[in-house]
Amino acid sequence: MTGDGERRPRARRVEGFRYVLAFAYGFLAFSAGGRSVYQLIVRFDEAPLAISLSVVAALVYLVAAFCMRRRGARIWRIAVAACSFELVGVLSVGTASVLSSDLFQRASVWSQYGSGYGFVPLVLPLLGLGWLLRRETRRDYGVA
Repeated sequence: MTGDGERRPRARRVEGFRYVLAFAYGFLAFSAGGRSVYQLIVRFDEAPLAISLSVVAALVYLVAAFCMRRRGARIWRIAVAACSFELVGVLSVGTASVLSSDLFQRASVWSQYGSGYGFVPLVLPLLGLGWLLRRETRRDYGVA
């Protein structure tokens, strides 16, 4: 097999993982966004902090999903920023919700490290950043 033939299956795996990340972020944006918009309209006065954080999380997920589907150096930087913001958010809100449960009358997406969403909000930015920071990914986005 030539050098080009050997690289194609690996390129498909990398491309496939990009689509898996985009789908996961899109799904999380849809689920967290739907829940938070409903709560924003119906129950905002009950837990404004938690609901606002969920809206922010849904917007971050939407940006990350968009960036995973596109290419370009600027898109890559936005994706890294979104994943980093998400990681900081889930770690800080998760820690705050564990240490001070009265701060959150209702759970946000990031409460208790995303336990209400199967800890996906905690794992997803780690996977996203790990993938984005790979040399091959940076090259693919035109960054390296």
